[in-house]
Amino acid sequence: MFRTLVMTIAFLAIVVFNTLANTLPINGQTTGEISNRLPVMFTPAGYVFSIWSFIYIIFAIWIIGQWIRWKNGTAPSAKITLYFTLSAAFNIAWLFLWHYEFFIWSIVAIVSYLIALVLLYLQYSNAERKLTERMPVSINLGWIIVATITNINFVLTYFNWSGWGLSDQLWTVIMLTVATAIALHIRFHHNDIPIALVFIWAFIGIAVKNGADELLVTTASLFLSGVIATGILLIKKRTAQ
Repeated sequence: MFRTLVMTIAFLAIVVFNTLANTLPINGQTTGEISNRLPVMFTPAGYVFSIWSFIYIIFAIWIIGQWIRWKNGTAPSAKITLYFTLSAAFNIAWLFLWHYEFFIWSIVAIVSYLIALVLLYLQYSNAERKLTERMPVSINLGWIIVATITNINFVLTYFNWSGWGLSDQLWTVIMLTVATAIALHIRFHHNDIPIALVFIWAFIGIAVKNGADELLVTTASLFLSGVIATGILLIKKRTAQ
């Protein structure tokens, strides 16, 4: 019961602090207001961030599933408890660092958050894909991969990084390509459709955000969304054989 209770408290803390970040808001500014301060092409349109509400809902179901398992005599493992609790702690730490504009330290927090989610993800086998098993972790992980790239891009823009002579548009396309490779890698090795769909959701949002103003980025976003979608279908056929 102790482990399940710790995970429940960690989940509630995430919801409370993320809600306060935008309703209080922390340090007098919302998460989105800070994000929109700089023209970062990898940042998706505002509506894309509604995925957080979906993540909270499915994690609530995940937590309920943990209680049902405990009632049936199966407690979550120590590693699942630890990694989920750490992910919650790093999530909250990131919020404070971001809102108080410690942007370099925010990268440390979000990378730590990402690592905790990867470790949590690896506790599940490829067969454990239900809503009460790996799926919420998959969707959260996919989104934090995108968010980590966005966060790093924001900080580099904030400090006027030269980009080694490459344009912002080209760097954005490179990052989109790397993200696509990550999505397809996870899809192939872990038979994970939800995480690939998160990347498509984010890429379409990036295309919507940039629109006709940045045709290279918009075109690349839509094209690579199609690549991931095609990869989902082709890999599905291969694993079915």
